[in-house]
Amino acid sequence: MFRVRYNKMRQVIRGLAPMSRTYPLGRQALRPTAIAMVVLTMSLGLSTSLAARQSKRGSLFDSQKLDEENFVVLAQPVGNKDWKLLVLEQIKASPRCWKARPDGLINPSLNGFNFAGICSRYLDSNGYSLRTGKEDISKSFRLRIQQKKQRLSLLAMNPNRLTPITVGRANVPRRDRNGFVQLTLEPGWRLERRVYKGRQLSHIYFANPAPVNALIAKASGIKPLMPNGQAHQKAPIPPLPSNFSRNLSLYKSGRPVRIPVIPYRR
Repeated sequence: MFRVRYNKMRQVIRGLAPMSRTYPLGRQALRPTAIAMVVLTMSLGLSTSLAARQSKRGSLFDSQKLDEENFVVLAQPVGNKDWKLLVLEQIKASPRCWKARPDGLINPSLNGFNFAGICSRYLDSNGYSLRTGKEDISKSFRLRIQQKKQRLSLLAMNPNRLTPITVGRANVPRRDRNGFVQLTLEPGWRLERRVYKGRQLSHIYFANPAPVNALIAKASGIKPLMPNGQAHQKAPIPPLPSNFSRNLSLYKSGRPVRIPVIPYRR
């Protein structure tokens, strides 16, 4: 049995010659360039599919811009050095839910009357969260207020990243346990309301249209510039081989394609 198979193999080897042959494209190795382009095509398709699924997951909630004149973002003093984030909303024109004091601090006056239907308070992560690039990032980022000297910073912080994202700032005129400090949002940040299937919810977003990776890069001081100072440009994509489209169509159709066979020579 072994001898018969060996003789048949020798006959096949003798019949090989340096000539053009036809092979089903799906059963033989493609040229390196064609392989690279097929892999690139499959990778692009996979990336598009993953992006579509990620976009679908991120679209559970929508958001709607708010009239920020009816809102105030405050830092509430806690203890001797800590701060707590608080957002107040003025629903009806009067009475006022907060008032500015002569010393530059804010007095939340809603505690002096029954504010039901007049004011809303957003006290913690149940009332507010972060949203960037139309995507909720509350699972990985938390809002914290830090003080350095007389300066407050509202930061979006991730425990796995060293550089936080600055969302808002404020100067501290003085520390008063009954006086709150008004925070000003950084350019690009705004308040939006969470929306679910067209229905507005009692949840506020600190939102930015830029994706979170771009905000992290900006906070880290990474600038997309080349050494000569010019704006960074993506490397051009090499052109496809002249016969790639034809080979790809043949591959999809299952028909054989003619390729040159180069004999091995020592």
